[in-house]
Amino acid sequence: MSSVASDPALIGLDWGTSSFRAHLLDREGLVLDCRSSDKGIMQIRDCDFEAELHRQVAVWAKWRDLPIVASGMIGSRNGWMETPYIEAPAQVDTLAGALTTRTTSQGYRVHLVPGVKAEHGGAPDVMRGEETQILGAVDTGMNENLFVLPGTHSKWIRVNKGCIEGFSTFMTGEMFSLLRSHSVLGKLMDDEDASFSKKGFLSGVNAGLEAGQDLLHRLFRVRTLPLFDIIDKSMVSDYLSGLLIGAEIASPLARGRETCTGVAVMCRDDLAQRYEVALGVAGIPCTRVPDNVVSRGHIAIARAAGLIP
Repeated sequence: MSSVASDPALIGLDWGTSSFRAHLLDREGLVLDCRSSDKGIMQIRDCDFEAELHRQVAVWAKWRDLPIVASGMIGSRNGWMETPYIEAPAQVDTLAGALTTRTTSQGYRVHLVPGVKAEHGGAPDVMRGEETQILGAVDTGMNENLFVLPGTHSKWIRVNKGCIEGFSTFMTGEMFSLLRSHSVLGKLMDDEDASFSKKGFLSGVNAGLEAGQDLLHRLFRVRTLPLFDIIDKSMVSDYLSGLLIGAEIASPLARGRETCTGVAVMCRDDLAQRYEVALGVAGIPCTRVPDNVVSRGHIAIARAAGLIP
């Protein structure tokens, strides 16, 4: 454990499907110590989340009286305790007022952050965990922005005056994985060359930006272009990635059905770089959200809930 320079005020948990992160935080959201593992909710034997929590935070046992704020899929139907979704628009006070609390056998008080729900054309859209990241970004001063959180299910989130006004989800990462691993398109990809092909990616981005309603047709190019040696096999994977990301960026839902003047990108570096390149091709300025804003989100929610001064 690292040396603690100021008094701990909160334990923040970012507990998702495939990973677990815990941060010991001071009142300003400074990370004093951290724990991480691959023990996401789907890897917990017999759904014994309490035992896993106790194991992970045992090193901080002397701060057992600290409140714990937990965000992510731990509050889902497949997690520890399902916390109801709240309707967008949502802000920090709304989320703080809807925390679900339970006390463990060792006396830890865990406050689960609810997810957020929006509606598009009569169908619900949901997120869990991203709302806490957004509130962390808002806490840094980014309270008027369009955010993109790329990943398996990319989220485009509109924030106005610190309030989450609405959002849209795109299954871009999951579609890439499925098409690459479980379709005829993947059979033409060269798995031996793992280096990034910017040429292939840019070509795919342009095709995706222009696809519109023809995306399903354009996808067949992933097969025909290497078949006729128009692009090399080493470029195919990045072409497919660019095609899907380009189509996502071009969607009116992603751009809020309004003129998009800029986007804040929030994800790991390698994926953020792809979105930055694709947004640049589309002529959309972008910025990078600072690392570890989820801890700032935990602090903001805890403060709004009266859990810390």
